This record gives sequence, structure tokens and C-alpha cells, in this order.
Amino acid sequence: MSSQAKAALQEIRDAVEIELADFLTAQSNYLTSISSDLAPVSQALSSFLLDSGKRLRPLFAYSGYLSAGAKVEGPVIKAIASLELLQACALIHDDLMDGSDTRRGKPSIHRHFESMHVQDELEGFAPAYGLAAAVLLGDLALVWSNQMLNVAGLSSQQIHDVLPIHDEMRTELMAGQFLDIHEQTQKTVDLDRSTKIARYKSGKYTIERPLHIGAALSGKHTPELLSVLSAYGLPLGEAFQYRDDLLGVFGDPSVTGKPAGDDLREGKRTVLIALTDKASTQSMREESKKYFGAPDLDSRGISILQEMITSSGAKEKMEFMINELTEQALTAVESELIDESAHPLLLELAKIATKRST
Repeated sequence: MSSQAKAALQEIRDAVEIELADFLTAQSNYLTSISSDLAPVSQALSSFLLDSGKRLRPLFAYSGYLSAGAKVEGPVIKAIASLELLQACALIHDDLMDGSDTRRGKPSIHRHFESMHVQDELEGFAPAYGLAAAVLLGDLALVWSNQMLNVAGLSSQQIHDVLPIHDEMRTELMAGQFLDIHEQTQKTVDLDRSTKIARYKSGKYTIERPLHIGAALSGKHTPELLSVLSAYGLPLGEAFQYRDDLLGVFGDPSVTGKPAGDDLREGKRTVLIALTDKASTQSMREESKKYFGAPDLDSRGISILQEMITSSGAKEKMEFMINELTEQALTAVESELIDESAHPLLLELAKIATKRST
């Protein structure tokens, strides 16, 4: 059954790619009709969206749609594809706020435009140009996500059902993003705060809300079904973010597309770091302060911090938490409220979300 689920997911992934490519072509043509100077904007966004991406959010939305026992329709594929544009907005702004140099093995958007400024010998301050461009491109991706949903060809009832969830998802995402940057200003590390950030910044908008959106688009959703989907989506969303936290510290740069130990260099107060702090002695905490969050953190400093995280037991604890949360999610899938056609996809997506290396 796993191979059939993989094939079904790939089919939807391919359909999403086609919808995104068509939409981006139309929008790029519109931008360049305004001014040829906007060509780099459309090129950068198209490359960012089409050159890579797992399409997890549309796949979860599709699974939510199937969970209600509905049969797939063209407008629904276009509607769920719009979630990729929201993801682009989040990533572009996230890289800017974190000062990340790369994304998926290529320069992040603000660095890309900063480099353009230098190469073309433009007037003004290159980093400021890159910063402004990234803010605007992220905003544009957010506008386009809404536009793509609006022009998908949904019925008025589908729009009525999906918009409240869509709005809530975007509000939760922005709330999580602010809590994330606010956490970096705190004098203490707190596990509960870090857990909430993981839930709102990533987990809910990656899994739970896309599932709800898919179910809402079916027209067959009930409060009970949405509750069951949350019982699957919330723990799995947290497990997804915890895997991300581990990759941010221990991931292979050639696979993740991000520099080694990037989260350590950025001083990210993740659940992994909160677990490490909780299990550390005062002398270990003092030692970690010399390296954690240092912009010039080198490979030696990264190794020292990695060893602290491992020796504290935090890495092992995180793996245990991921497995435990995934089991909670898999138990929820067994509910009779979820149409059996969605079961294999939800099981396969749980593996993809938590066993990944990127």
C-alpha cells in the first residue's frame, strides 16, 4: 500500500507543480508589462517556488479533502497549490529575520538581491536593497497566495467554508513568527515558550490547518472530523518542527541546503536548546554562551555545542519526543470518521514529515 500512496502523492505533487507554473507565468507576464525592471522579481519568485520544495502543505490539504470522502476536482488542486505561495512568504521573511545566507542550497532572497546590487554596481547600500526586496517579495507571495485561491474556480460555498480557516492559519503563522523573534530577546530559556513557538510558527500551518482547509473544501466536513484531523495534525506538526530543529543543528549541509549548525549560529531558542539548557550544569551554560548565537561561529564552536547537546541527552530526548508524537498522530488516523481512502496517504505523509533529512 505504501507504494500506491507514494504514487498518489506524486500525482498530486505533479498537478500542484503545473498549477503553480501556470499561475506564476501569468503573474510574471503581468509584472513585466508594468516594467521590465520587475523581471528580476518574477524570476526570483518563480525560481524560489519551482526549483524545489516538498509540497507538504498541498499534500496535507489534499489528504484532508479525501478524509471527508470527497472526489478530487481541478479547482481544488489550484486552491491547495496556493498554500505554497504562503510558504514562500514565510520562508523569505524568515530568512531575512534570521539573517540566513542560503535556502535550499542557493542564496536567500535578500542575499540574492544584495548580490545583484553589487554586480550591477547600483547606487546606494546593497544590504538595504536586499532587505527591502525581500520584504516586498515576501509580501507579494502572500498577496499571490490569496489571489490564487480566489481565482481557483471554487464555488461560493467552498469560499465561504474555507476563508475563516485560511484567515486563522495566516494569523497563527504571523503570531508564531513574532513569538520566535521575541524569544531571542528573553534572558531565560523556557521549554513551554519554545514548544508554543514550534506549534504556531510551523506545526499548525504546515499540517493541521492545511488538513482543515482540505476538509472544508470538500463541503462534507463536520466539527468532529476537524477535531480528529487536529488530533493527527497537531502532534505531527510538532514532530515535524522538532525534526527541523535537529536538522538545523546536526543536518548535512549538502542535503539540507543550509550551512552546518546554522541554528546555533543564529542563536535559535528551539525546543532542542531548551531541553539542553534544562539538563545542563551552570558551568555548561556559561561555556555555551561563548559560542551560541555568535555570528562568526566556526566549525570548532559548532562541534563543542553539538557535543553539549548530545551529552546532555537533549538529542536523544528529542528523538523520543518525535517518535511519541508521531505515534499519537498515527493512532488518530484509525478513527472511523476519516474516510479509508485517506488512510494510506496520511500514514505515508507522517513518515515524510518526521523521517526526512531536509
